[in-house]
Amino acid sequence: MAKILIIIAEQGYQDKEYSDTKTALERAGHEVFTASTAFDVMGKLGGKAKVDLLIDQVREVDYEAIAFIGGPGSYSLFDNEICHKLAKQFVVSKGKIVAAICAAPSILANAGLLKNQKATCFPSEVDNLRNKGANYTGKNVEIDGKFITADGPVSAEMFGQTIANALIS
Repeated sequence: MAKILIIIAEQGYQDKEYSDTKTALERAGHEVFTASTAFDVMGKLGGKAKVDLLIDQVREVDYEAIAFIGGPGSYSLFDNEICHKLAKQFVVSKGKIVAAICAAPSILANAGLLKNQKATCFPSEVDNLRNKGANYTGKNVEIDGKFITADGPVSAEMFGQTIANALIS
């Protein structure tokens, strides 16, 4: 099956979004790798994750999809040039999924990738997405072409399943 890259913040990623998304992808038979800005990470709820590589070591050619996890820590990635570059590389590679949940769709919006795209996010980020030209829908999970966005922890499992389904369609 596919190799999927999940990017989490060093501190304060949303634990449920990470674990539910990862579990859904692995249950579908996909291989999941985790990247961050450091190897020692901690979730908002105190969870720990095994980081496989740093974001500056990621090679887009090694993965079929990229997913950015939200939580308060994701704000530190909103204007991260490496995250923007990676997301753009996945967009340029036709057929690759670019996904973000909760506050993390602002990473994609700030990279200029959601202009004229249907998207959803955590309520705190609605204005930012709209200001960057996204068509905010308010759905739990939104798909527009190869972009998949979700609104938060309650939708994390569906978010992971949606990414898994998009990889086989």
